[in-house]
Amino acid sequence: MIDFFIAYRPLFDHFFLAIGFAFSQWIVLKAGVFSIATAGFASLGAYGAAILGVSYGWPAPLAIAAGGLVGVFAALFLSWPLARLRGVYQAIATLAFVQIVVSLTLYADGLTGGPMGFTNIPKVVGTAPLAIAAVLVIYLMATLNASRLGRAFEAIRQDEAMAASLGMSVKVHHLLAFAISGALAGVFGGLSAYHSYALEPNQFGFPFLVAILSYVVFGGRRTVTGPVVGAAVLIALPELARPLADNRILVY
Repeated sequence: MIDFFIAYRPLFDHFFLAIGFAFSQWIVLKAGVFSIATAGFASLGAYGAAILGVSYGWPAPLAIAAGGLVGVFAALFLSWPLARLRGVYQAIATLAFVQIVVSLTLYADGLTGGPMGFTNIPKVVGTAPLAIAAVLVIYLMATLNASRLGRAFEAIRQDEAMAASLGMSVKVHHLLAFAISGALAGVFGGLSAYHSYALEPNQFGFPFLVAILSYVVFGGRRTVTGPVVGAAVLIALPELARPLADNRILVY
């Protein structure tokens, strides 16, 4: 059993990170927002945490927390123009946001390292912290799902007009969903940065976006277990069918 865990430790690490990113995507879909901006928030959180830690000497925990705040601010900034959009138009706008973030990290050479990537990040986050973070997120999302806020998100997703007639502010709840999504993506982006030694612009590009959305859609967006099951199956699938591993994005 120990040998199995050691052999597949990178896969477990990837799974724990995927849980955080998947719930970042899940929460906005639960609130009725067709946003796919998680990749952009994760990129900003990862680069923000890495830059603060490497270039300015911040301790890793503080830098990762700051990455979460970067994700929150980016989400709040993005939520206001998206408040006027619905459905596929929200998806188009958030996809544009992700591509803008990729371009910024690609061309801001002096800050992000540009196409060469941002390197020399100390690997201070191992399997145990990632597992703890994943379990904590599952608990928090389960608690939120059973709370009044979770029920409000579900009501808005099903029928905005009915939810508004019951006194729920659709704009405020969408804002909260975006803030939670940005916080999760930013923190797990920071964890990802300190789990590896380098970041590169396309790491959080379109393939990443497709993978995260696939975890939620495959597992189910209406239950807390959905993103966990979706991530587990789709991450394990290439290992179970190695000949398809190079084409996993196509399979997703």
